[in-house]
Amino acid sequence: MSRMADKLLLALAPPLAATLIRGLHSVMRTEIIGEEPLRKLWQRGENVILAFWHDQLLLMALGYRGPGARILISRSKDGELIARVMKRLGHEAVRGSSSRGGREAFREMMKLAQEPVDIVFTPDGPRGPRHQLKDGVVQLARMTGRPVVPMAFVASRGHRFGSWDRFLFPYPLARGVYSFGEPVCFDRSEGADGFRLKLEQAMLANQRKAEARLEDYGLSAV
Repeated sequence: MSRMADKLLLALAPPLAATLIRGLHSVMRTEIIGEEPLRKLWQRGENVILAFWHDQLLLMALGYRGPGARILISRSKDGELIARVMKRLGHEAVRGSSSRGGREAFREMMKLAQEPVDIVFTPDGPRGPRHQLKDGVVQLARMTGRPVVPMAFVASRGHRFGSWDRFLFPYPLARGVYSFGEPVCFDRSEGADGFRLKLEQAMLANQRKAEARLEDYGLSAV
């Protein structure tokens, strides 16, 4: 792709994508469950690390109702598009990933941990394996002392792409559920491996909780 085409794509695609995301969300029946423990933390002036799987990214910005968030997004071309879309949805990005710019992004997140904002990870991104935690979120929890709160989104109807993460595109009029899990804190007696396992299990349990909510309506997650 030429440099001019890249510039046009970066100029035109983000506002269109943000409009599409808002429009899609507005014609879906969505609800949020499990937010109470997180709201108690916010009310005490505490901020968290939010973690959700990469395939659920599309509508996540509209399920967040906190004091402000910064999202870790890769430095790839796709990451640049995503970062610009997120900015139009009200969320700033920290650029970097486990494969590109990771150290710089981690240092920036350590600085952000001193500010009253939540930090957002997709801990299996940007390349997978799907639904498996990488080290970044573990080390940030260890070094900042912030609790990690699992977040999930499921939909009753939609399309799964053939990408490594099986990216979810919900259909209009589908029922969607945002679910928050209990905060998970780093315990030094368990070490990094113990925390990673505990957090991964908490994220998968939160995913199942969201799916169970759909089942209450006689529906299943796509």
